[in-house]
Amino acid sequence: MLAFELAQKFRKTRSQQRFISFISMSSTIGIGLGCFVLIVLLSVMNGFEKELTSRILSVVPHGEIYSKSESGIENLEAQLYRFSQDSRLDRVTPYTGLTGMLQSKGELKAISVTGIPVNSVKEKYAERVTKNDWARFSTQENGLIVGKGILDSMDLAIGDTVQILIPQTTQDLTFKAPRSITLKIAGVLSVGGELDNQLGLMHLKTASQAIGITSKAQGIQFTLKDPFSAYDTMRDIGYSYPQAVYMSDWTRTQGHLYSDIQLVRAVVYIALTLVIAVACFNIVSSLVMAVRDKQASIAILKTMGATDTLIRNTFVLQGVINGVVGVTVGVALAVIVAPNLSEIVRFIESGLGVEILSGDIYFIDFLPSSMHWQDVVVTMIVAMLLSVGATLYPAQKAANISPSSALH
Repeated sequence: MLAFELAQKFRKTRSQQRFISFISMSSTIGIGLGCFVLIVLLSVMNGFEKELTSRILSVVPHGEIYSKSESGIENLEAQLYRFSQDSRLDRVTPYTGLTGMLQSKGELKAISVTGIPVNSVKEKYAERVTKNDWARFSTQENGLIVGKGILDSMDLAIGDTVQILIPQTTQDLTFKAPRSITLKIAGVLSVGGELDNQLGLMHLKTASQAIGITSKAQGIQFTLKDPFSAYDTMRDIGYSYPQAVYMSDWTRTQGHLYSDIQLVRAVVYIALTLVIAVACFNIVSSLVMAVRDKQASIAILKTMGATDTLIRNTFVLQGVINGVVGVTVGVALAVIVAPNLSEIVRFIESGLGVEILSGDIYFIDFLPSSMHWQDVVVTMIVAMLLSVGATLYPAQKAANISPSSALH
């Protein structure tokens, strides 16, 4: 193709073209760097979203309803059977929740304990509680599993006896002496982040008796096949439920994490797309100077019969080559680095003795990464469109050159 051969020839560096070549090279590096960083950061956002789903949403219920009355859920078995037929639901679990103060060795700490049917939810907590802890918990009716943060901050150990103080109110909404229940630490729950400092698990029957639930459970927890449909699904279930109940879903309790991830993803995409766009403006600069430098050559080509389309395509291809090289190098590096980013960061942390993410603050203690090919494809398309768009003005300027004025 003649236009491609001319573009290659025009790219050859002569001593007077070094500055043009430098600008051209900087645009290629800028495009490549922008593509590389964009894909890597999008992979990190994908990793955080994946960990959010697999860690927090594996423990926190996707949705729940709980009785407005103090007696608990009526006709529990019938309701559980009805929900088991709902195709939107993956698991339905009765529960009783209580919030109080954990007391041990003169120390107090707020805790939110969930009473669960131990034998039917074992697989739900399999990755967050060790087998030995769960076996011990299963055989102790007064057993309590607490978050790792609670265990560490209160200097507790397996087998320690603790008390949970549950606040009580009277008919006139005044407080009376809290109810106290005695439990024994049976295991440790490790989810990550703040949840480790506030969650606890106990037996459903013990929890219901502790707060005076006369039915078997205070409420029902739902695990959905699509966690991101929780808002609509829970409102559909709650509004149609035959008993007066409160309803909630994970977007109200943990949704800020997902919203933050989506916000950062949008900001990253916009910012780095602008970085690629700025790099593409260097293509405009280099091609405009190349057109000025090659005016005589363009004029000679036109006198030999070259059409405006040929000249235009020549300079479009010259700029596109920069874009293709930059995109190819940047994407290739990103495809190598992104899937291995967690290991690379761990190596850097061990080498420098620093900790990038603290498990005490965040729900994970490592930098996650999950590369999606659609992100790679979209990044390549956007970068190439910006590269092609940057060539249009200089290419048209080259096509408009008049042989008579250029050779004058």
